[in-house]
Amino acid sequence: MKTTLEVPDAVFRKAKATAAERGTSLQAFVTEALQEKLAGRVAGRAPQGPPWMRGFGALKNLEKDMVRIQARIEREFERVDAEDRE
Repeated sequence: MKTTLEVPDAVFRKAKATAAERGTSLQAFVTEALQEKLAGRVAGRAPQGPPWMRGFGALKNLEKDMVRIQARIEREFERVDAEDRE
């Protein structure tokens, strides 16, 4: 479908430059950006939140490490508590 949009010059230049850096057309870049933006709402998911929160999702793979660390902390606290009882 063809349509006409008014986009601020700075946004247009940045989009066009980013598309060129990725070796894709502006049309493909804009289509992908729209699909990504709409994906959360179409699938019923909540928006991702503020930009500074997006990085925390990358830490999800550390869940097993966090469980292991928490278990170690609990063992150490048990040892400390035992020393206090003596």
